[in-house]
Amino acid sequence: MPLTPEVLTANREAVAWLVSLDVSFAPDEEPWFTIDGIENPQQMGSDGSGGAFVLLPPQNVLYVSSEGRAGIIADTFEAFVQLIVARPYWLDILKFSGGGDLAEMRRAAEALEATLDDEDEINEAREEILKSLDLDDADDPVGALYEAIAASDAIVRATDGSPFTTLFNRFSIDNNPMLRNAAA
Repeated sequence: MPLTPEVLTANREAVAWLVSLDVSFAPDEEPWFTIDGIENPQQMGSDGSGGAFVLLPPQNVLYVSSEGRAGIIADTFEAFVQLIVARPYWLDILKFSGGGDLAEMRRAAEALEATLDDEDEINEAREEILKSLDLDDADDPVGALYEAIAASDAIVRATDGSPFTTLFNRFSIDNNPMLRNAAA
């Protein structure tokens, strides 16, 4: 049976562990964006930076940042949870994607993994979430993230009608001394 938001939120233990990976399933009450072709988008959760997770038909997960960027980050809800577990710093992978270059994203993922502050807590959260939801590890979370965003055709707009931009950012880990050194 595929993982759904309802199945996940019924599992209090998994929800608590996901909060430690910066994902909350308490959506904002006030809509602050629109999605072309989708009436009344239902936000299913958020992150600590004010971004929103929205489930789109059939099961795509859209991320809308509070900084005017948006895109589909997973083809299914289950792939979304696997991404969060495998790469809780997925948003930083996109920040250092070199404009959407998969090789740069893979370099960023390796460097970010090497610089985890509290690796023990994150690894415990990863294990507990996978176990409590009976999920497998993601095969290629960075590749899946890249494919989902590259194929994303959702047009998200601010309340003033201006469109959001892609989640791919122009930086690479070479722009960040700490990450550059971690990759060396």
